[in-house]
Parts: sequence; structure tokens; C-alpha cells
Amino acid sequence: MICAPGSEKSPKRPGERLESHRGTPDMISKMDMPARASLVTSPALLQAVQRLLRPLARLLMAYGVNFVAFSNLAKGVFVDVAAREFHADDGVVTDSRVSLLSGVHRREVKRLREEMLYQMPPPPVVSLGAQVVSRWCAEAAFLDHQRRPLPLPRLASQGGDVSFERLVESVSKDIRPRAVLDEWLRLGAVTLDQDDQVHLVEHAFVPARGMEEKSFYLGKNIGDHLAAASHNLLDGQTPFLERSVYCDGLSPESAEQLRGLSRELAIDAMQAINRRALELQEADNGRANASQRMTFGVYYYAEDTRPVERKEGR
Repeated sequence: MICAPGSEKSPKRPGERLESHRGTPDMISKMDMPARASLVTSPALLQAVQRLLRPLARLLMAYGVNFVAFSNLAKGVFVDVAAREFHADDGVVTDSRVSLLSGVHRREVKRLREEMLYQMPPPPVVSLGAQVVSRWCAEAAFLDHQRRPLPLPRLASQGGDVSFERLVESVSKDIRPRAVLDEWLRLGAVTLDQDDQVHLVEHAFVPARGMEEKSFYLGKNIGDHLAAASHNLLDGQTPFLERSVYCDGLSPESAEQLRGLSRELAIDAMQAINRRALELQEADNGRANASQRMTFGVYYYAEDTRPVERKEGR
């Protein structure tokens, strides 16, 4: 079945009353409190939030982050969002208003606003890596007849302009190509064969190892996905693309087959978007309104739905 959240109205069940509050953040800030409260306390919304928090809780506890640490982190985020995105008509955002919107005590709001959230830049290998892989997957010289990334000779003396060395230098001359290669080998993003050719393991920069790099993409990818879904619930404007295909009652072999098919189709789609994005980026270079950014992403997930027997303990 195909799930298309945010694009169509949900069917009305017998005896059910459907209510909706839509509007931009500015419109939401002008809502009266009962209207805003009914949005926040929507059972369907809270159930959805509870569901999306489960894998996050599992991840955090696996890395030793307990609820107290998460709560303090979430408190700062609530204050930051309230201060940045929910402005009053006069544009002034007071501590009292932030406290009212976020539910955080005014004394803590003052402290947190003074600290503000420190926006950490992406790890250097990520920002450079994304640009290099983008070119590798888009420019015709680096692609085979099926438009898949070619293995590249490591040195320019071996492959000239169509080499890993020249590819890295086309993006940045500040970092030596050998240093980039060594880091990518460590991360599992590329392999080096006996003929001294560099093979791209993934057709997007998704390191197989490296906690810092993988954590960055966790926040970026899931953050943008959640932002798109939130937009579709709140804004009442043209919804962002958000689709999924789901099916149950599958054997492990069937799930693995679908995983392979999903990967193949995803790579083709991402390469097509990447090529067009680079063309448009070049065409828009220098334009005053070239301030937009975009994300196009895909994912696949499967799990065993059989209940797990648990022993109760004290």
C-alpha cells in the first residue's frame, strides 16, 4: 500500500468529528489559547509523537543518554524555536511569551536564551565529501554508460582529469586528495583496488563508519523529513513530497529482495535529482534570490513483527 501523508484528507470514520487547525507560524502565534491547545492535545498528534520518539529513545539509551539529559536538551530546543519562529505582531519576543509558548519556566527561559543553541558546523569531511560525491555522481566524465560512478584512478598521472586526485582538487585545493582518500577509506565510503583505482561504495556520502559523520546525517536527514511532515500538518500551503510504500506478511527473503530493489531505484532517483540540482545551482549563481536549499531523501526499513517474550523482573 502507498501512504501519502499530508496530501489528502483522512477518511471520516462513523461518529468521528474531524477538526483541523492550519496556518503558518505567524498565524499560529495569533491563535487564541483554546485553539492552540486543541492542536497540541490532539490524541492523534500525541500518538504520532509517541511513535516517533520510540526509536529515538532506543538510540539515546544505547549511547547512555538518559531522560534527564534528553529533557534538558529538549527544553533548550523548545525555547529556541519559540523565540525564533513564533513572533508577536510587533516583532518583540519577550521571555514571558517564550515561557507561555514553550511551557519552560521564565527563569530558565532567560538563562537558555542567553546561552542560545550553538549550531555546530558539519564535520569537515562531510561538507567536502558531499561536494566531491555530488560531482562524481553527476558529471558525465565520471560516469559509465549507465550513468553510474566510475572507478577512478587515484592519481592524475594515471587518469588525467578523470582521476580521484583531479576530482577532489576541483572542489577544494586546501586539502590534499591523499588525506581525503585516507579518511574515506577509514569511513568505508570508498575502496582502493589492486590497480590503484578508487571505487565509491555508496552513491551518496553515507559513511559506513565514523560516529561524528553518521550523527550529522542523522540530524540533517531526519530533521528535514520531520520538517516536511510538520509543514504538511501546519501550513495549509502546497504540501511537500512525503510518500511511503508499506507491506507486511513478508518472509525475510522477500524483505531482503525488496531492500535490494529499493536501493537500486533510490540510487537512480537520487542521481537524477543531483544532476539537475547542480545544473540549476550553476544557472542560479549570482542571482539575488538564490537563497533556497532543498533535500531529497529516501529510506528503507524492515523488522520482525512477531511479539518478543519478555521475562518480568524487579
